Amino acid sequence: MPKQEKKSDFGEAYKELEEIVAWFEREDVDLDEGLAKFERGLALAARCRAKLREVENKVKEIQSKFGDLEGGNEE
Repeated sequence: MPKQEKKSDFGEAYKELEEIVAWFEREDVDLDEGLAKFERGLALAARCRAKLREVENKVKEIQSKFGDLEGGNEE
């Protein structure tokens, strides 16, 4: 996956997820289309959660690294 595509992946997935939510808020929802959108929404939400976990783990790793430096354990 190209670097540019990977960076915008979360933003695009989140935007599409918002569009799906807005679609469901309409009054004239088609049941079959709704089922397909619901499935797509779950896949997008899972992708976003995975990316957020990845970022959270990276932040913890960075905090740990710099926490060691603040504690006087510099290498």
